[in-house]
Amino acid sequence: MSNVSLMPGAERLIAHLRRHNIPMAIATGSTLESFRIKIFKYQQLFKIGDNFQHIVFTRDDPEVSAPKPAPDVYLVAAKRFKSSAESHKCLVFEDTKTGVDGAISAGMQCVMVPDYRFQYIQQNATQIIKTLFDFKPELYGLPPFED
Repeated sequence: MSNVSLMPGAERLIAHLRRHNIPMAIATGSTLESFRIKIFKYQQLFKIGDNFQHIVFTRDDPEVSAPKPAPDVYLVAAKRFKSSAESHKCLVFEDTKTGVDGAISAGMQCVMVPDYRFQYIQQNATQIIKTLFDFKPELYGLPPFED
């Protein structure tokens, strides 16, 4: 697990949203321990306070009563923003069917970036893109990329 790579375009997207003061959080099905292993090479990128306001761990958070595809982790993440975010104003990026289902059931828009190593069937994502380089922020009311 320590050889996990970022999705293509992830650093660009995070830097862009940070530059424009767009609040970001992570809602993950991972435990804190497995998340630390996955991000080992990218600790600075995922440091709380720099790019992300908070991280909600489905399996380790007492406020999250059910795992994805339940909406719990997304609703808790939205609630924990400095100014609690309304669900319909949240945009989620997901790579799994259960994640997309949870985000949509939370009332959020969801861009799916599937892991093509695995077969997926998804019909309810707001949008499906091949990589984060294909994401167009302006379609969601966000500032467009400058590059």
